[in-house]
Amino acid sequence: MGSHHHHGHHHHDHAGHDHDHDHGHGFGHAHVHAPASFGKAFAIGISLNSALVVAQAIYGYLSNSTALLADAGHNLGDVLGLVLAWGASVAARRAPSGRFTYGLRASTILAALANAMFLLVAIGAIGWEAILRLREPEPVAGVTVMVVAGIGILINGFTAMLFAGGRKHDINIEGAYLHMAADAAVSLGVVISAALIIWTGWLWLDPVTSLVICATILWSTTSLLRGSIDMSMAAAPKGTDLAAIRTFLLERPGVSGIHDLHVWPISTTETALTCHLVVPGGTGDAFLMETAQLLKTSFRIGHATLQVETHPDNGCALAPDDVV
Repeated sequence: MGSHHHHGHHHHDHAGHDHDHDHGHGFGHAHVHAPASFGKAFAIGISLNSALVVAQAIYGYLSNSTALLADAGHNLGDVLGLVLAWGASVAARRAPSGRFTYGLRASTILAALANAMFLLVAIGAIGWEAILRLREPEPVAGVTVMVVAGIGILINGFTAMLFAGGRKHDINIEGAYLHMAADAAVSLGVVISAALIIWTGWLWLDPVTSLVICATILWSTTSLLRGSIDMSMAAAPKGTDLAAIRTFLLERPGVSGIHDLHVWPISTTETALTCHLVVPGGTGDAFLMETAQLLKTSFRIGHATLQVETHPDNGCALAPDDVV
């Protein structure tokens, strides 16, 4: 009774978070409250990076550096990416309503996808400008570029650290983290290129650097794109051991066979499963509760729905209306 009371009490404290709380028993609370604790990280990241974009765009234009403009474009991608990721993680916590019976959790998947698409567009624009510049390089104000890009390293490095903790459990937070980490590296490249231009006078280094930046973004975007497309296609989340889940279910007491096993992502952090278990002797609620709990703790599957059948021949062989 006491525990039940506590549970209700918890619900009062964090309206709407009860579900998250439940979901996380298996593996630490870092994951459970990921969106909540990263709100501040998103806010700081967005404001710092917006200021950086403005500075890099203005100084990139004034100092005539495509590399700095490329970095500004990259950072703008990040700001939009952060806004998307933040919006999605907030939406993911809204209670289910109406036709959206899973709430808006899948918006985290769409945000990761949109994020990747946007970066590909940015690469195209920056790459084009750089290629035009290679044909006729123009002088660049190297010192200005070094200072502004140097500030970029600090801001991006700091923002990446804010997200480092959540990237293991959430592709959406990982998207934010990857952007920031790549950005710090990119700004470092701009600083080095500007230093070399001052030292050697090789003006072509500037557009070449900006092409290298494009390649970097492309490389970091492909895994994000692939991951978000997989999730959009309801592929079982990365790291889900379907064979192990199948074995686990078959080894449950009384289970003689299983069919129609489906595992899919509800959001970038939450996984659902449905399966038909053939249990000739029938089963009780305790068996179902325990199986769901074990799926949660062992396989990080927070939403399991199990259908129990007593006859082995009920499954796929029959037409759907016969099963009813």
